[in-house]
Amino acid sequence: MPLRKLVLSPGVNREKTSYSNENSWVECDKVRFRQGYAERIGGWTRISSSTFLGICRSLLNWISLGGANYLSVGTHLKMYISQGGAYYDITPLRATTSAGDVTFSASSGSSTITVTDSSHEALVNDFVTFSGAATLGGVITADVLNQNYQILTTPNANTYTISAKDTSGTSVSANGNDNGNGGGSIVGAYEIAVGANIAIPIVGWSAGTFGDGTWGNGTSSNLSLRLWSQATFGQDLVFAPRGGALYRWNAAAGLSTRAALVSSLGGASNVPTITNMVLISDVSRFVFCFGTNTIGTAAQDPLLIRWSDQESLVNWTPAATNQAGSIRLSNGSSIKTARQARQEVLVWTDSSLYALQYVGAPIVWSSQLVGQHTSIASQNAVGYANGVSYWMGMDKFYSYDGSVRQLRCDLRRHVFNNINASQMDQVFAGTVEAFHEVWWFYCSVNSNTIDKYIVYNYEQDIWYYGTLTRTAWLDSGLQDFPLAATYSNNIVEHEKGVDNNETATPAAITATISSAQFDIDDGNNFGFVNRVIPDITFEGSTADNPSATLSLLPFNNSGSGINSPASEGGSNSGAITRSASAPVEKYTERLDIRVRGRQMSLKIESTGAGVLWQLGSPRIDIRPDGRR
Repeated sequence: MPLRKLVLSPGVNREKTSYSNENSWVECDKVRFRQGYAERIGGWTRISSSTFLGICRSLLNWISLGGANYLSVGTHLKMYISQGGAYYDITPLRATTSAGDVTFSASSGSSTITVTDSSHEALVNDFVTFSGAATLGGVITADVLNQNYQILTTPNANTYTISAKDTSGTSVSANGNDNGNGGGSIVGAYEIAVGANIAIPIVGWSAGTFGDGTWGNGTSSNLSLRLWSQATFGQDLVFAPRGGALYRWNAAAGLSTRAALVSSLGGASNVPTITNMVLISDVSRFVFCFGTNTIGTAAQDPLLIRWSDQESLVNWTPAATNQAGSIRLSNGSSIKTARQARQEVLVWTDSSLYALQYVGAPIVWSSQLVGQHTSIASQNAVGYANGVSYWMGMDKFYSYDGSVRQLRCDLRRHVFNNINASQMDQVFAGTVEAFHEVWWFYCSVNSNTIDKYIVYNYEQDIWYYGTLTRTAWLDSGLQDFPLAATYSNNIVEHEKGVDNNETATPAAITATISSAQFDIDDGNNFGFVNRVIPDITFEGSTADNPSATLSLLPFNNSGSGINSPASEGGSNSGAITRSASAPVEKYTERLDIRVRGRQMSLKIESTGAGVLWQLGSPRIDIRPDGRR
């Protein structure tokens, strides 16, 4: 019999049965399609051995006027500036005490220090930095006390506790001589309150606003996780935590300087005191706040948009002599997110999409409703590439290039039937424009942390998916490679190297892809295979003998399991399935595989370190082998 070329369509489809999906792929992990052929994705490498505190949810990269390359990192605990592989804490302060307002007390044999500060307003896990403290008399020295601490407990409004540590972070226990109070010069600098690292469902009388739910029953809500929005104003960083105030970090003041309230800057006028998101437009640099307070009140309006005067960070008071202003959207109950697009600012509510366009005085910015009956999963669920916005909704995927359209998704059920709906806020999008991809990361149904991704290749109009733990993403621009945040509290460069270099010890990356079932003569006969020409290249591998495993998995019928032993998930007692490993540098000439089945599936898998591969068009020697 002549060799049969397996021609498999690019992309993965889980909307059909495996048998009806013939000539397609049905499963994959750590695999993409380039020019129509499957290949393993590149590796990743951490940018430095330094780490930060908290789960990162936001990344922004820019160049200062002096040529410094800055990367801002927003976590649920802090805000950092990364430069040269180090992380500098620029988290804003909410309050600073007067000298002598803070005192300490310690107990011999315990590392717990009780801090007394009247009406401190601190919460558990908040951070405070002490200065001016003197020794308590023993091992709790001034160096131990004058550090940045995370608060352990808050017994009452006037006291809280911390755990003493030396300058290397090692725990220190007090001795019998530590009976002082730290002196009368102690200053406590309190950082803004930390946020949640996951969305926490709340049910009962404390959940939601007054009047929610039916009489006699509580309601439900979510404790929102900490999300940041960031933008650059000149060389300075402007940012806001969701539901918080507006802050600026002054690049000229240096990396040792913390961010400060925009409302505290010189010339500040009616700066929003609370906002869900900040954005700076490409057109004439207007600063936008979305879901903010009206002038003269502290009440937050979730549908209100305000913008500053043109080229101004501090002037938010509308007047005939400036272009500051506001507009309130009408469709939806709250603004979810906003993004700069081509010559317009796109604004998503929970049910609609608006486009803001600059028209000049007196209106300044006009709003146009461009999409209704849409949804969006989260603040960070939008990716922008090649002039098109792509986003994940609550149950669909969408795009906008002047009009809204629903994307055909071959993995729609696979994603939305297996997503944790209570953790939608964690969904985020990232682009890899080098491969024409938009990635969405999300929590699977039984996970409160991100463990899955789905990819849309907009050049080929195909989808694929896999498993990966990431919390934020930034495409290559000022950097050579895309950046991603990990649960290991560091940043990695993607598509750099071959292996998983997230830690000091490199690890292999497992990649796999499986085809749908195929047969001969529409399954009227069993097929018998005795050789395969795999057509796999290992270009780019660093291993001396890179290899992948090619498997042909036979089925007795389309609805049966793989014809393999029970140890492999099948029902047969005999080892019928054959697989072969190909330790080659370029192409394997031939694999001698003896397999019999009415339908078969092709699987490629690599598990070794230093292995990259691309699959071409495998050919199999298959012949009819009877009907029984």
